[in-house]
Amino acid sequence: MMRRRTTLLASCTALALALGATACGGGPVAAGGGGKSLSGQTITVAGVWSGSEQKNFQKVLDAFTAKTGAKTQFVSTGDNVSTVVGSKIEGGNAPDVVMVPQVGVLQQFAKEGWLKPLSKTTEQSVDTNYANVWKKYGSVGDTLYGLYFKAAHKSTVWYSPDALAQAGVKPPTTYDAMLKAGHTVSDSGLAAFSVAGQDGWTLTDWFENIYLSQAGPEKYDALAAHRLKWTDPTVVDALTTLGKLFKDKQLIAGGQKGALNTDFPGSVEKVFGPKPEAGMVYEGDFVAGVAKDQFGKKIGQDANFFPFPAVDGGKAPVVSGGDAAVVLKDGKNQKAAMTFLEYLATPEAAAVWAGAGGFLSPNKKLDLASYSDDIARETAKSLVAAGDSVRFDMSDQAPAAFGGTKGAGEWKILQDFLRDPSDPKATAAELEKAAAKAYQG
Repeated sequence: MMRRRTTLLASCTALALALGATACGGGPVAAGGGGKSLSGQTITVAGVWSGSEQKNFQKVLDAFTAKTGAKTQFVSTGDNVSTVVGSKIEGGNAPDVVMVPQVGVLQQFAKEGWLKPLSKTTEQSVDTNYANVWKKYGSVGDTLYGLYFKAAHKSTVWYSPDALAQAGVKPPTTYDAMLKAGHTVSDSGLAAFSVAGQDGWTLTDWFENIYLSQAGPEKYDALAAHRLKWTDPTVVDALTTLGKLFKDKQLIAGGQKGALNTDFPGSVEKVFGPKPEAGMVYEGDFVAGVAKDQFGKKIGQDANFFPFPAVDGGKAPVVSGGDAAVVLKDGKNQKAAMTFLEYLATPEAAAVWAGAGGFLSPNKKLDLASYSDDIARETAKSLVAAGDSVRFDMSDQAPAAFGGTKGAGEWKILQDFLRDPSDPKATAAELEKAAAKAYQG
């Protein structure tokens, strides 16, 4: 989600050596041409990552250091990126680069005048190597401010093959069949689903997959832009569908109360940890990173996924998310920051994290062989193949006050709905009230 300054690699031969022959003709690639052009400089990169994600991103930072000589420092912001970054800017302590996890926050930063447009080199890489939808989500007006380095495929339901086999259940292809399979799993002794209700963003992801499949992409785009009100009958229908799961104590590990006390890593642990409590957990492809790094699971054997199933005869959804690198105007080291973004736009940078797992790149030039397992290759292929039909996470497109703040807006309202899913209409009205306020601001 950020950076600039380049010593271009002059010859395609040098480029081919660095990136593999396919890079030739893909536009110039920056980052010091193998020399230590940025020695003595330090860039600060802020992002939401912690745990295994932070560890794996550090490998990318280390590869940049090895290439350019620039030192890097990573600052973990926690979920409230806009608040943390805003206060750092005010305190005269702005990071150089921020990995922004929400389109709405990227737009907010641009409107505040905090961002520098990305370099022509980065823009050229994006034009050549990415589906146009990623440029659209990284731009405000016609200006490219954000480079999508890490993408998520948020339409994957992860399961323990043992748990499903024991229950005699096959991966379902419709939502109703998934709930039915869930009952069969819970009859065999494990809860069906582990739900991370303590992290409101996971609940927005549940809603978005159901809404995209049930209401369709045009309504999804309209609701994401708030051209459609949250009181629309399609929203009430989607909440009703989600409520079928939320109100069924047999289906959720620990019931509603247990879910509300479970964070995202905890939800993965309940399926893939040493004492399994559930057979399935819905979240993006990054579940694999946690299952592998924290619980030693072999992806494809001990942990597998099926696509989020179609709802009410709609199409199976492909919802994505992602972290966009942006360069802050107030950062102390903008030139090195821009070079860093130019580096992140290359398949070479993406290959570092792809090899470590728990990562997808929207970069079409990244060789699928770079991924550490067949499941990651499959999800990456599906994401890239979806091209411009990918729909970006809706809450991430909203203003942060509505779609990206802990204990407020959509996150909190859906947590309240998980606690008591009896009145989808009232929940839709609450969502509309919060959205109207946030979109006016």
